[in-house]
Amino acid sequence: MPKANPIRVLIVDDHAVVRSGLSAFLMIYDDLELVGDAANGPEAIRMCEKHHPDVILMDLVMPGMDGAAATKAIRERWHDIQVLVLTSFKEEQLVQSALQAGAIGYLLKNVSADELADAIRAARAGRPTLAPEAAEALIQASLHPQPALGYDLTAREKEILALMVEGLNNPDIADRLYVSRSTVKFHVSNILSKLGASSRTEAVAIAIQHKLVN
Repeated sequence: MPKANPIRVLIVDDHAVVRSGLSAFLMIYDDLELVGDAANGPEAIRMCEKHHPDVILMDLVMPGMDGAAATKAIRERWHDIQVLVLTSFKEEQLVQSALQAGAIGYLLKNVSADELADAIRAARAGRPTLAPEAAEALIQASLHPQPALGYDLTAREKEILALMVEGLNNPDIADRLYVSRSTVKFHVSNILSKLGASSRTEAVAIAIQHKLVN
């Protein structure tokens, strides 16, 4: 028998196959109820307006408004909606940006069904859940704090970084700035090196966290 007051869950992920899989997972548990799914941040906000879920399973890396920005917007408007990050990425900058945005938990997509269900229940009760990898990332960040970043970026590099934050790829940036793609590639490589980032995603997370661009 389904419980009288199931935990209402919203799924946010830009991959349809992930949303489908999570939807099937939720059907296994009588105390969890799927109220909707969204493919991006703005859609997630609209779904919160319509359905007011108890817990959101939030992907982080999505085009346009990313998961951290969506989490911040949702938590600022609806304090009782808990956000549980479910992602494939464990970089410390992403972990920090998600938790600073108001997420109550951070799990990787290799988590088991029972572990995810327990994390959803914990989130509803206001208890945090961190994947071991996320906890380790936070520990490492505290042991090895990063120096102030970005102050040695050139004006052009800051301009390109701002466009990266907007979600533009190298060809789009080249078109926007009327420069060659090889020039953009050179600047992006310099940006990653100066920020100590291993990927564009991590560079964007660092830029957002440290407010390196407007």
